Amino acid sequence: MILFSLSIFLSAFLLFQIQPMIGKFILPWFGGTPAIWSTAMLFFQVLLTGGYAYAYWLVKRPRQGWIHIALLGMTIALLAALGAGWPSPITPSADMRPADVSFPVFNIFLLLTVSVGLPYFVLASNGPLMQAWFSRVFPERSYAKLYALSNAGSLFGLFAYPLMIEPVFSLRQQGWLWTGGFVILAVTVGALSWRARDDDGRAASVSTEHRPPFSLKVLWIILSGTASLFLLAVTNQISQEVAVIPFLWILPLMIYLLSFILAFSDARWYDRRIYAALFSLASLAALWTLLQAGSLNVLFQIAVYGILLFLAAMICHGELYRLRPHAHYLTSFYLMVSFGGAAGGIFVNLIAPFLFTGYWEFYLAWLVTIVLLVVMLLPRIADNVDIQARVMGFSFFAATILLSVGLNQFQDALFVERNFYGVIRVKENDDNSVAMIHGMTVHGIQFPHDRARPTTYYVEESGVGIVLRNHPKRGIRVGVLGLGAGTLAAFAQHGDYYRFYEINPVVVRLAEGEGGYFSFLKDSKAGVSVVLGDARISLERELASGERQNFDVLVLDTFSSDSIPVHLVTREAFALYLEHLAPDGVIAAHISNRHLDLQPVFWQLARKYQLEMIRVSTRADSQKGAYPSEWVLLAHDPAAFEIPEIKSRAISFDGYSSPLRLWTDDYSNLFQILK
Repeated sequence: MILFSLSIFLSAFLLFQIQPMIGKFILPWFGGTPAIWSTAMLFFQVLLTGGYAYAYWLVKRPRQGWIHIALLGMTIALLAALGAGWPSPITPSADMRPADVSFPVFNIFLLLTVSVGLPYFVLASNGPLMQAWFSRVFPERSYAKLYALSNAGSLFGLFAYPLMIEPVFSLRQQGWLWTGGFVILAVTVGALSWRARDDDGRAASVSTEHRPPFSLKVLWIILSGTASLFLLAVTNQISQEVAVIPFLWILPLMIYLLSFILAFSDARWYDRRIYAALFSLASLAALWTLLQAGSLNVLFQIAVYGILLFLAAMICHGELYRLRPHAHYLTSFYLMVSFGGAAGGIFVNLIAPFLFTGYWEFYLAWLVTIVLLVVMLLPRIADNVDIQARVMGFSFFAATILLSVGLNQFQDALFVERNFYGVIRVKENDDNSVAMIHGMTVHGIQFPHDRARPTTYYVEESGVGIVLRNHPKRGIRVGVLGLGAGTLAAFAQHGDYYRFYEINPVVVRLAEGEGGYFSFLKDSKAGVSVVLGDARISLERELASGERQNFDVLVLDTFSSDSIPVHLVTREAFALYLEHLAPDGVIAAHISNRHLDLQPVFWQLARKYQLEMIRVSTRADSQKGAYPSEWVLLAHDPAAFEIPEIKSRAISFDGYSSPLRLWTDDYSNLFQILK
């Protein structure tokens, strides 16, 4: 019993360690966008289904213990071979980095398959396999508590990585530690596999009345898929539409895992009628919250959505526990459950962005859960799984069509489009200005009657504004990481050259004039070019091809959103910036941020590269369209800051210090800079 419990808990813990670890490692290779995380999660969901399918196949095979021992041996051998040539057995060497990431999904799947595919596959199969073997060794005991233990291991792993592992160890060290944990697991599972080495794959005879019908398997998929859809939909809703707060994605996942633990630990945790009543009340509260969102406290809104998710997940998982099969069909059950979870991930990541112009999957999950409750509570069909499966399947497709046709047509915006990088909206403000908004972040506003006026964080009094207005040279070269509405082009003079780097093609189209909403680029007096793609990758390619940009001013404007691209503020990134900077050039970094204090990060980088650093703060001014902003200015030559207007506004870092560790591509930690 102890070995079964240890293997179940440790495999679940390692599963939730490797996901954020490898996701963080490959992030700089593919542009740092949050969509990379979503794509990686989709890979892991698909591979989880593959692991469950292997367990389903294995428990019916003779000598299954020998087969699994062979798989464990192959995995250890692969990790040893990769460890000999890579920084760690699961962190690829730099030569694995793809040259073209214009469509990163295929490259991400390929890289993850090579680096962590086989060990993750083994981990994914462990839960259902150990529970199946446990049921054969201890037929009188319930396997459901082992499933709850698995989710407890996942929950602990989810908390342990950002709080205990990431702040202390570099990615290379994390890779070796994880490999050590996998070896311990392999030894434990190997001992259990040895016990099952001569198993002929035949369990004790089970009456055919226990065989789950096809409609029941479909219902398992629908229930798990609905829970997965609700999880991802609520995550998008609160992190994109309510508050872009770092690590907020952890809360919905924690709630989701908690519902699994409770529902599968004991039937007493779930009562259908009580949860139906609670979900109805929570739905009314959520509806009121949606209507009053502009005036409600952010934490209150997050709490309402969290409660709604918990109740929906408990309903889905509680019904799954009610419908669990005889232990003989356990692996089939888990295979269908994992397939449903993967289907939910595929819909949100690959299908919803093409069907919906907003995060309508939240409303879809909500409607499907309501239909589920109605179906489960109707006396005549409460136990008829065939009717339940048909009604649930039809309601999903009907609701999808209704939302894609209905809500897409009713938007309080002049323009809205959703793609791989999120939802971009263009809205008209009360003062007739037009704003570009990505989630909760304003990317620029323009006044139709005064189109040349710099606004928001880029007004003339801002840190970047005084640098551009007072630069001693004429015909300067300016590089800008982050295009937005193209506001900075308003500072350009004849003979200047402005080069913008932007990863989102929708932003580029709008800034270049699509729809006639913004004209900063079109009206600029400078020569203007826009480079589509991740800024760091683009700059690296330019340097490799001998195109050193020699910027007089390099503007880093990618950190105002609270989901910051960490790979753009590391030691390696700054080395690249300095290669493209003129000897007397200035780096202007926008560090306005509601939840993260980036000042110590830049201070450590300034120390590393012996740069002079000052800060310029600007207050809000509604008449000028000015937002409060914080800019840090860095230069090799202190004379760059001797301009009177800069000196009068500069906040010195004399006497400042920070214990923060220098960020590198191998080490960074957002928890340490939370405000």
